[in-house]
Amino acid sequence: MMHHPFTKICTDFITELNQKIGEQSAENIYVLCDINTKRFCLPAMLLSKKLKGCHLVCIPSGDENKNVTSAVKIWTYLSENGANRKSLMINVGGGMITDIGGFTASTFKRGIRYINVSTTLLGAVDAATGGKTGINFLGFKNEIGVFAPADAVLINIEFFKTLDVENLRSGYAEMVKHALIDTREEWRNILKFDLDKFDLDELKPLLIKSFSIKQRIVELDPHEANIRKALNLGHTFGHAFESWSYKTEQPVLHGYAVMWGLLCELYLSHVKLNFPREDLLRLKDLIKKYYGTFELHCRQYDTLLELMTHDKKNESKEINFTLLADIGDIRINQTATREEIFECFDWFRKG
Repeated sequence: MMHHPFTKICTDFITELNQKIGEQSAENIYVLCDINTKRFCLPAMLLSKKLKGCHLVCIPSGDENKNVTSAVKIWTYLSENGANRKSLMINVGGGMITDIGGFTASTFKRGIRYINVSTTLLGAVDAATGGKTGINFLGFKNEIGVFAPADAVLINIEFFKTLDVENLRSGYAEMVKHALIDTREEWRNILKFDLDKFDLDELKPLLIKSFSIKQRIVELDPHEANIRKALNLGHTFGHAFESWSYKTEQPVLHGYAVMWGLLCELYLSHVKLNFPREDLLRLKDLIKKYYGTFELHCRQYDTLLELMTHDKKNESKEINFTLLADIGDIRINQTATREEIFECFDWFRKG
């Protein structure tokens, strides 16, 4: 059974950080950050006396740097600076840093302990719980990785204040997904949140609820044999949009790709499983207002289909979807024909 990280939205960040570091009684500590978190978050971290004399590893920011080159850089640093099995790694960053940090920590000397300090809303919602780690490879998202949960995940909401509105919206997208697979009540709560104001205090209770939805599902199925696939809602189309955006060198944020993916997959749910049209249109309005659209031409359909075929969620040649018959009524292992997928693209383009 996979253990679950202690996940906490901190009220007194340094005290709670010190406490978690203390529990690990590590011989030495390695802090991983990227260019952005080094500038915006590291100074606050280093107020901790427990981090006096820690080793610092910094890699370039951006999902395109979540790759083998960066992993080798991290492993080399650990190796050359005396890391051993009693060492502790602290990953300070968004999903990209916690993904690659978790991956490099859990593979170095067959695994050293690590703590995630999530500094972005997306990272907190998406990467904080669940124990998935990984790097991108040959143009495919998270192609190489392992299931290896952090020992603790600490969230300092103060760090979210350094995010621009796009990155906040990107994180909110995963919260929308969690609400859709949970209950109608949660879906209503999420839709009530004011995206124009983006009040972080109002966000807190929604965020705590979002963690618990994900944690409940991960506990039932840690290695994604069945129900955990619910968390892939929106991601089959979403990852294809995202990978395509990197190939064309016009990268979109993960949460935006997921939002567009949710729209396509709820349309597919509507066509195949009679998912309520009014909920589909509610999502469509939200996206139109806050997320814009993904420029899509019918010439790209085959390329996108090819990217979907390669997705890790597929167990056979068919493309595996998680669909909904209603809010919270999850149907895993659904498939769709090429024609049905192209129909989704058509509907999505009509906007």
